[in-house]
Amino acid sequence: MAGLSSYALRMARLSSQIFGEVVHPTNSKSMKVVQLFQEPPMAKKKEVYDWYPQHRIYYALTQKLRFMGLFRDEHEDFKEEMRRLRKLRGKGTPKKGEGKRATKKK
Repeated sequence: MAGLSSYALRMARLSSQIFGEVVHPTNSKSMKVVQLFQEPPMAKKKEVYDWYPQHRIYYALTQKLRFMGLFRDEHEDFKEEMRRLRKLRGKGTPKKGEGKRATKKK
């Protein structure tokens, strides 16, 4: 760059500013930092944010299949049975206006 005119130097700096490159010449350590900042953040990388399956979609799909009788979820069956037994024993949630606080006022 020593043989370039001042106009050429200014145009080179302007060009590097416009296109997001390093304006002044730097050493390799500084260039490593520049390279680190140029790559996308971890949260934007597809292999990071697509690591786990989409549980909401799978859950909705299994619920629909279970409703149609094509999928057997023993844990959900057990929970339903426990809810049914609690209701039979009278342990279900009270209806609106029949709770402890409502009966206390009467």
